[in-house]
Amino acid sequence: MKFKLLVIIMILLPFFAFGQKNEGILYGRITDGDGKALEYVNVAVIDSPYGVVSDSRGEYSLTLPADVTLEVVYSFVGYEQKSVSVRLRNKERRKQDMRLSVTSTMLEEATVSDQAVKSETVTRLNARETVLLPSSGSGGIEDLVKTLPGVSSTNELSSQYNVRGGNFDENLIYVNGIEIYKPFLVGSGQQEGLSFINSRLISNIEFSAGGYAAEYGDKMSSVLDITYKKPTKTAGSVTLSMLGADVHAEGRTARNKISYLIGARYKNTKYILGKMETKGVYQPNFIDVQGLMTYNITPKFEISALGYYSRNSYTMVPETRETDFGNLQASYRLKVYFDGKEASHYNTGLGAVTFNYSPNEDLNLKLIGSMYSASESETFDIQGQYWIGLLETTNSTEQEGDVVTNQGVGTYIEHARNYFYSRVASIDHKGAYNHNGSTLKWGVRYQHQAIDDIIREWEMVDSTGFTLPHSTDSILNPSNPMQTPLELKNVANGHNILHINNVDAFIQDSWQIENEKDDIFVITAGLRANYWGYNKKADVSPRVGFAMKPHWNRNMVFRLSGGVYVQQPFYREIRMFDGSLVDPDNASSQKSYQVVLGHEFNFMAWDRPFVLTSEIYYKYLKDIVPYEVDNIRIRYFADQKATGYATGIDLKINGEFVKGIDSWASLSVMKTAENIKYYVAADGSVLSQTDVNNGADFDHDTIINGIPRPSDQRVNFAIFFQDYIPFIPSFRVNLKLIFGTGLPFGASNSERYQQTMRMSPYRRVDIGFSKQLIGENTKFRNPKNPLRYIDNCWLSLEVFNLLGVNNVSSYMWVTDVYNIQYAVPNYLTGRQLNLKLIVEF
Repeated sequence: MKFKLLVIIMILLPFFAFGQKNEGILYGRITDGDGKALEYVNVAVIDSPYGVVSDSRGEYSLTLPADVTLEVVYSFVGYEQKSVSVRLRNKERRKQDMRLSVTSTMLEEATVSDQAVKSETVTRLNARETVLLPSSGSGGIEDLVKTLPGVSSTNELSSQYNVRGGNFDENLIYVNGIEIYKPFLVGSGQQEGLSFINSRLISNIEFSAGGYAAEYGDKMSSVLDITYKKPTKTAGSVTLSMLGADVHAEGRTARNKISYLIGARYKNTKYILGKMETKGVYQPNFIDVQGLMTYNITPKFEISALGYYSRNSYTMVPETRETDFGNLQASYRLKVYFDGKEASHYNTGLGAVTFNYSPNEDLNLKLIGSMYSASESETFDIQGQYWIGLLETTNSTEQEGDVVTNQGVGTYIEHARNYFYSRVASIDHKGAYNHNGSTLKWGVRYQHQAIDDIIREWEMVDSTGFTLPHSTDSILNPSNPMQTPLELKNVANGHNILHINNVDAFIQDSWQIENEKDDIFVITAGLRANYWGYNKKADVSPRVGFAMKPHWNRNMVFRLSGGVYVQQPFYREIRMFDGSLVDPDNASSQKSYQVVLGHEFNFMAWDRPFVLTSEIYYKYLKDIVPYEVDNIRIRYFADQKATGYATGIDLKINGEFVKGIDSWASLSVMKTAENIKYYVAADGSVLSQTDVNNGADFDHDTIINGIPRPSDQRVNFAIFFQDYIPFIPSFRVNLKLIFGTGLPFGASNSERYQQTMRMSPYRRVDIGFSKQLIGENTKFRNPKNPLRYIDNCWLSLEVFNLLGVNNVSSYMWVTDVYNIQYAVPNYLTGRQLNLKLIVEF
């Protein structure tokens, strides 16, 4: 019995020892720099299983082994990491409060409300949000803009976007007060290359989807206002990915007299384009360099110079294409064998000098001189021999998915020799003066546009031995078959040289008033005037904005803004399909009369800040030029005029869905349509203005109302979401989701009123997984380790088109001998991976 008892005691002794082990408790409260509690802060011991997370009050309690020296680390995404050495006695309770400060590792809020109340809704974005944002297109700020309410885009390869029923040409972009232009001949997202805006150089971004003040220019849809950095220290970055690379450097001289900001980017989308349905040899090469240098002559006077040069080259040698299309009742397959080549080049440059003088705190004067130049060429000779086959769709047959009937055979040839040269020189004065609680702004600009446009393009279609289009008499019993005329489609032939002088000016004032009840009112009123040298006519555009922050709820702001927005054509809007220009007497500026009613509500949920914004708008459109879109190429019916409207509602909720990180979701519902004047011939056929101008006889005219505009995307939903893995704040997830209902389109060479079919919806999800390899708190034992100069280093794995949806950018129209047209979808990119390394110094 004694022996058995001894064995039992020896077996149970370790368990008693474990249960009686020496322990202590470390507890406390964790706050930020302002003393506010921080939730979800990781409190853990390095290389051990001991760890907890702070609660909603910022409090934590961590049980640790006693009589052992341990290093306890406090970490939370976006805040500096801190650590303390702790050695607890048995059963000791020790209080250890901790205060964490924000670090530059944090991607700050992308959208914030200004402390001052603004009379129009302006969204402010943070360029750092784009650092980890997955992007397969031109990248940068535009990818973030596409997730905002009222903004839509259906082509991930392009930086272009539509705003509230407008087209790509209706969006203003400013960089340091200088208007930015885009290449003219680019017709597809594959050709576009790099956007002008380099997100690494940006300090401030403001975006307005409409109802903006008179200080901004003469476009009808939106304004994106970019301000580049004024560096305060030496820094730089390098980004490498499977799609290219970019580098940037910034700093100041020893006496802080001169600051410099330089960025260079290279992009090659061969990897992405190689997976598209048209197989062949792709050689896209895009490169740009830009820099900003500022010289502070005195504390009141500075000079800055902005320079930019880009060289975009796109070469394609197509080989084959196979596309299945249709539905379950009638499915088809298009097979094309190609010969030929496309070679396009787009070289652009910008130089600008700004003189900035502030004699006192209330007055600022600027003088800006700028020159933009572009040299573009688009050349191709491509022959495609195609077969259209009907597919077997019956599941029970062995031929399912095979071609069972040949629907048509044909050949087409596309030819172009297009060259475009432009120079835009501007001199611009702007001023601002604060007086008695109001801000007076004014400006005047002179602009000279020089354009040299050479267009030579045509298309020939031969279906089953017959050239389309063809004269019936020339094929059925021709009198002289050897002299049958060759007819070509989409012929454009012209050489246009223009020199246009434009002048525009504005003046606006804003007042902030507070009444006895502490209601805050802000009123902004302004007037723009512009003179267009092409038709030698002037227009005046009044604009006004009103905002109220009520005393009974300081978390709310009500806004009402609107006015007249007159858009002068640059050049594209006055060139007709055949390459000729519309007569100056028949040309006019497009006009938009806008009213925008908005509401902003700031609230707390889960002890985190959120902002809900909503806007209802109506735009009456006058003297607008109808147009059609093929991929991203816009072609205007320049000799036609229309009226129309756009109306809708935009909603956005923005806040910390995940503690410490900003995300948002936006929803837009919109409808836009136009009314176009047509003519009816004696036989009842409908004639366009172009037909009448070419001498066609008509019986009477009529207006066809309610034609959906090409940008009539009824519903658009977008999400920009950021997250991190609990207990591993250096591992982040960035997601971008876009859904948009189908856009209108029509058959090739059809009239605008016939273009009422709808594309399939656009659905796209991009996601990126990022791990911070080096951070501000990373320590290196070797003082000579070159990695000690790195502030941040991220490695990202990006998945483009996560759901693998076949989105449609446009349609290829093929025709058989009976003149039946088939709309074959041109699909965008599929699911692909990208690896990206980001290093910041």
